[in-house]
Amino acid sequence: RKGLQSLLDRVLGGTCKYIVVAHKDRLCRFGFDLISWLCSKFQTKILVLDEKNLSPEQEMVEDVLAVIHVFSCRLYGLRKYKNKIIEDNDLPRISK
Repeated sequence: RKGLQSLLDRVLGGTCKYIVVAHKDRLCRFGFDLISWLCSKFQTKILVLDEKNLSPEQEMVEDVLAVIHVFSCRLYGLRKYKNKIIEDNDLPRISK
C-alpha cells in the first residue's frame, strides 16, 4: 500500500511518533506484529482504538477471510483487465 510505505518512511525518518488507527487491519492486512516491532525500534507508538482480544482460532479465521478477500479482489481486477483486452480493437489478435 502506498500510504503504508509513506507512513513507514516517516517512522524510519523519525518524524512520526504516534500512529492512531481504528482497527489493526486498517494499518495493514498482514504483518501487524512486524510493523509494530519496527515502529517500537524507532520510538513510534501505535494506538489501536478498537482493540479486540481474540482467541487464536478467531484470529486465524479473520486472517483466512482477509486472504480470501485479497484474492477475490485480485481475481475481479484480472477479469476487468481481461475484458478491456478483449474489447480493445487496436491490439493484434492471435488465433488458437
